[in-house]
Amino acid sequence: MIINGRAIASGRAEGEVVVLNDDFSFLGGVDTATGELRVGGGGNISGRIFAFRRGKGSTVGSYTIFDLKSKGLAPAGIVNATAETIVTTGAVIADIPLVDGIDIEALCTGDRAIIDGDAGTIELPDLELREVVTGIVRRGDQILLMRRSDEEHHFPRSWGGASGRIEEGEGPEDAACRELMEETQIDARPVLIGKPFLVRGEGIIWRVHPVLFEAEAEPTLNWEHCDYRWVSPVEAVGMDTVPRLDEVLSRLGL
Repeated sequence: MIINGRAIASGRAEGEVVVLNDDFSFLGGVDTATGELRVGGGGNISGRIFAFRRGKGSTVGSYTIFDLKSKGLAPAGIVNATAETIVTTGAVIADIPLVDGIDIEALCTGDRAIIDGDAGTIELPDLELREVVTGIVRRGDQILLMRRSDEEHHFPRSWGGASGRIEEGEGPEDAACRELMEETQIDARPVLIGKPFLVRGEGIIWRVHPVLFEAEAEPTLNWEHCDYRWVSPVEAVGMDTVPRLDEVLSRLGL
């Protein structure tokens, strides 16, 4: 599968991913004699695709990247959620491909990745991309959450919305309406479609399209769910939910 981001520094590289789910400073954050990280869970970034949220710290970090490159210890490529001047400058002078605009939470240490700094893409050859929708029904100041049954393969017993794959020939709106009807017997049209984002599973990355409905009816559940509740968005965040339901709610303004 291919994730589209933004091209920052040109070049192409392939390697194993090392992920740091935090901002990072090359000055002090890595041992320049070995390429070992001094922060997070550690790991060696030499010859690997180093993914972290955003650069920080001193501008000397740019020259630290170049120093690593001159010693043969630099990462083969860099992936950021948001690139900034320090890392961008270092990547350019060290001739290291850099792509940003990537949801770092979709990547795991050990993934095999191909970074294309000209096209602004990250390819993950061993992972499958699935396009899915998550529909949230709002009634007044509450939303409908449903508990997934034990028969569900993914995230059984977790709370979530009306979710499912986008079938061939469907768009997010039609898929969300279909899933809502199948799972709840509620017939409604979307009032808002949020910006999609990525969620990581085992060998799968889901591109989740959040969709908001408004309805007054009580749901009639099918086999996919075993219970339902009307709760506030604040209460929902504290429940045992499917991964990143908080992000779904955020992107729908809830």
